[in-house]
Amino acid sequence: MDKEISQNLINQRKSKKWLIGLLLVSALIAILYFFRNSLQSSIEASKIRTAVAEMGSIENTLTASGEVIPAFEQTITSPIKASIKKVFFTTGASLKAGQPIMDLDKSLTMIELEKLKDQLALKQNSIGKLKMDLDKKIYDADISDKIKSLTINRLRADLEDTKRLLKVGGRTQEDVTKAENLLKIAELEKAQLENELNYHRKSVGANVRESELNAEIESKNLKELQHKITMADIVADRSGVLTWVNDKIGSAVNEGEMLAKLADLGSFRIEGSCSDTYSDQLKIGMPVIVKINEVSLRGMVVQIKPSVANGIVQFSVALEDNKHASLRPNMKVEVFMVTNRIGNAVRVANGPAFNGKRKTFVFVLEKGIAKRREVEIGLSNFDFVEIKSGIQAGEKVIISDLSKYEHLNEIKIEQ
Repeated sequence: MDKEISQNLINQRKSKKWLIGLLLVSALIAILYFFRNSLQSSIEASKIRTAVAEMGSIENTLTASGEVIPAFEQTITSPIKASIKKVFFTTGASLKAGQPIMDLDKSLTMIELEKLKDQLALKQNSIGKLKMDLDKKIYDADISDKIKSLTINRLRADLEDTKRLLKVGGRTQEDVTKAENLLKIAELEKAQLENELNYHRKSVGANVRESELNAEIESKNLKELQHKITMADIVADRSGVLTWVNDKIGSAVNEGEMLAKLADLGSFRIEGSCSDTYSDQLKIGMPVIVKINEVSLRGMVVQIKPSVANGIVQFSVALEDNKHASLRPNMKVEVFMVTNRIGNAVRVANGPAFNGKRKTFVFVLEKGIAKRREVEIGLSNFDFVEIKSGIQAGEKVIISDLSKYEHLNEIKIEQ
């Protein structure tokens, strides 16, 4: 007959099984942990970049793009309608002030010039004729007025004679009334003539002045065309480099059409562009850093274009050193707009370890061991990152991307 197992013994056996299970699980976890650490707990020093934290100034920047443009670039246009007769220089040629660039065929404009001269002569001739006609009208009106004065004198005498004859019975009252009416009519006609004479005298000056003004307009048009013909001698008015020229011999050009571009390559400016999301921060006078390869040039925003095209805002930058040897026309450059600056902060060279988050983890070297630390990031630019907390000046920071080691607190650096 089987002996019954006590409850205590059963409980002891169950506890032993649970204990053995827990020990096995713990051992497995420990093995996995140490196995994983053994695979990734060390890294060669040659595969990382480090930087020493230091005290210094730091600027917060916004990224934009830019193009190097000559500070002075003159666009030469055709002052007349003509055709290109000859081109003396090609693109890239260095010119001195006064050197001819091209020769234009001015024959059509010269014909128009002769036409304007003839029109001006006709205007001047018409002024003389108008003066003669107006003088004749004034003279005729003056003579008519004098004749009318004589007529009035005669009618007054007739009226006096009629009144005397009425007293002696030689005339009737009707005759007197008739003589009075004739005199009044003559006086009214004289007043009308005098008014016309005054009008003619006043209108003479106005009509002549109008014709003279028309003649002056024709004269100014003539002078303007003569000036344009003079300007059609396409020459460099200052020293510079010919950056573009229309070299199509025989092609017709209209007035105002571009013929050439002359640039002074002794100094430059930057034409920048950035996303319109930065438009509220972009201000005239804002400091700017222009990056040309390994060279950084300082400047400031001097102009902001009012229009926005395709989400892009354009602006102009004046450089402090606009004659730097690294500057080349039409060169593409990086532009960094400075929005904030701190004069004395803990800073570290920027690198892949900094991912734009305000709080992140980085590794700090201590006696060959990289130890993970949480740091708070402040301002940043293409050169430096501000460390607000977590790192002191003088400590060596790994700035390479070590995100695959983020589960580790320490990494051994193998020399």
